[in-house]
Amino acid sequence: MPNVLSTDTVAPPAPKARHKPDWRSLRLLAPALLLLAIFFVLPVLSLLLRSIMEPTPGLQNYAELLGSTTYLKVFGNTFLVATVVTVATVVIGFPTAWLLAIAPRRISSLLFSILLLSMWTNLLARTFAWMVLLQSTGPINRLLMALHIINEPLALVNNLVGITVGMTYIMLPFLVMPLHATLRSIDASTLRAAAVCGTSRWQAFWRVLVPLAVPGIASGALMVFVMALGYFVTPALLGGPSYMMLAELIAQLVQGLLNWGLAGAAAFVLLAVTLGLFTLQLRFTGGARASMGGK
Repeated sequence: MPNVLSTDTVAPPAPKARHKPDWRSLRLLAPALLLLAIFFVLPVLSLLLRSIMEPTPGLQNYAELLGSTTYLKVFGNTFLVATVVTVATVVIGFPTAWLLAIAPRRISSLLFSILLLSMWTNLLARTFAWMVLLQSTGPINRLLMALHIINEPLALVNNLVGITVGMTYIMLPFLVMPLHATLRSIDASTLRAAAVCGTSRWQAFWRVLVPLAVPGIASGALMVFVMALGYFVTPALLGGPSYMMLAELIAQLVQGLLNWGLAGAAAFVLLAVTLGLFTLQLRFTGGARASMGGK
């Protein structure tokens, strides 16, 4: 009787199926790709061409932009403001997102609705509201003087303080939302296990919670930083001419000086920095996920 369990004859492995391109999916993506090409790729290419063709062909616009101390100061202001606002947003946004994650559902829904309502309010109205609050005769200075904390009004507008306060308030929802989703996905038993192992609250926070929340922090911080680089209304109203940012410079070059070549160079440099930051963020989060998956 033949042995049916014999391994002398092994069936050859089945040939691997070749992945053929799904032309139907590509046809479905065609409208989106066409829209992206018309409203993003073509304007960017037009901007790049104007930056190297006007007023004369060459890279003189980039040389002027990166060789002038005035324009370099504007670049410095832009990156300084974006960095300070990002740090302030992370410092305020992390406990806010953690509170929304651990609060009861009804309280969390109420707080989240307030956060979304503030984000949906008109940007110009919110900026003018902060101008009223922060001015020398505004409620904040009057309250501090009534409490005898200060003797004379503080300069809270037309400086870095006003820009930071106004932009942090505006950018806060853009960090809280991705960070809140990350914190909600963390299993609470992980923190309980850390407590059982003898870690203190600070150790559990820094060595367990923060590393698990890094993807949400990185995504939200990158979004805030990139948006802050190109912000126009709030820095122009709360910062004044001493803290001019790149978006305001581009607007002045186009509207006041009609210098499309230099404005295009400034805009293209800003776009290149933004794409570079997105690339670094994708590589960072991809490497972090790969290392966590390996563990």
